[in-house]
Amino acid sequence: MTSAFAPVNLERRADYYIHWTRTSRRSLDYTLANLWGWQEYYGLEWRFDDGLCWLRQTRPLPVCWAPLGDWDAFDWQAMHWTDWQAMLAGAGVEAGNELVFLRVPEELVRLWRRIFPERLEVTEDRGQWEYLYKQEDLAHLPGNRFHRKKNHFNSYVKAYGENYHNLDDSMVEDVLALQDNWCQWHECRDSPSLMAENEAINRVLSHWNCFRGLYGGSLYAEGQMVAFSVGERLDGQTLGVHYEKGLNGFRGVYQAMNRLFAQYAGADFTLVNRAQDMDEEGLRQAKLSYLPVDFLRKYRVRLRRG
Repeated sequence: MTSAFAPVNLERRADYYIHWTRTSRRSLDYTLANLWGWQEYYGLEWRFDDGLCWLRQTRPLPVCWAPLGDWDAFDWQAMHWTDWQAMLAGAGVEAGNELVFLRVPEELVRLWRRIFPERLEVTEDRGQWEYLYKQEDLAHLPGNRFHRKKNHFNSYVKAYGENYHNLDDSMVEDVLALQDNWCQWHECRDSPSLMAENEAINRVLSHWNCFRGLYGGSLYAEGQMVAFSVGERLDGQTLGVHYEKGLNGFRGVYQAMNRLFAQYAGADFTLVNRAQDMDEEGLRQAKLSYLPVDFLRKYRVRLRRG
């Protein structure tokens, strides 16, 4: 194992995509766009060894994320404790006797439980669960279940029309201008988390062509962009949504952006992944109101020394 950890970067994106496509459960957290967008905020680093891409964050404290690659093909039983420590270079090591991993998908937890039944402590991390919806539900808002959502959507269309456009390079400046407007309205400078999200959006949008499978949609009204959404193909059936922003003062703009993005960008998918709620109660209620059909569950895992 000769490689060292290095900051997540775009120069090694081809290597990363090889490991990404071999990963059986693809979380929105682990897309290159997400890792690159939040790289500075979390101090995200990676190393490529033995068929896996190992990930760790260094801020505010060093801690491991789940590795990417073919989990089933990797020889986990050959990993001695010194190998774990050397591989992860101290990230997540507590008292020298256990490693802590965050955002571990349920499928990897099941595999580790079979291999390390006596060494694993697993804690549910509900705030990191990603919400999964039927594409047809978001795109059509069928039946009485979505009556209020449909009313908001209809009010928006009646007032401003259904002026939806796919995003391309020529529209990035409009997106960044809307994001700046949104940030001023929501006083991002007073919120470290909103400032970090703003930086992530700017990093990704400014390098749009560096990422595979990005989708973007926007709404225009009264001669200006009033909403945008950016998503990414996660696998053959799932579209993930990274960002969704709308301007204040346009009633129903979020319901319209959500529905039209699912309808157009999501046309070739059966599921839409709309990310986690981070244990924010208001965000949780908003996500639940769209009636998810499942979750991509993630856990906090402690691997004890064998």
